[in-house]
Amino acid sequence: QVQLVESGGGLVQAGGSLRLSCTASGGTFNRYAMGWFRQAPGRERVFVAGISRRGGITSYTGSVKDRFTISRDNAKNTICLQMNSLKPEDTAVYYCAAGLITTNPSVALAMDYEYSYWGQGTQVTVSS
Repeated sequence: QVQLVESGGGLVQAGGSLRLSCTASGGTFNRYAMGWFRQAPGRERVFVAGISRRGGITSYTGSVKDRFTISRDNAKNTICLQMNSLKPEDTAVYYCAAGLITTNPSVALAMDYEYSYWGQGTQVTVSS
């Protein structure tokens, strides 16, 4: 069983930056592809960014490309999401997720059903 704990959310003005972190425990971290999803009020949870087991492959949804960067440190069992040039439409609860990959380590997952473990979420609010 993998436990995920997010941190780093908060309130920021449009154009500002935030860095989210997610720390994992209870599993072999480098066996899991990791990802970030977000859910805005009244909307479905959607994919934001994903990273492969070793960190060499990343994937982003189009609206955050060139603004957000996902990274991981397997020695610290941690992933991060650096968010720059934030917009009010980025306001959401952000969730960290882990998906077990037993075969190809060079895969970044983008579908929520591919992830087995989820954090409790951290609120990001961007004011205009």
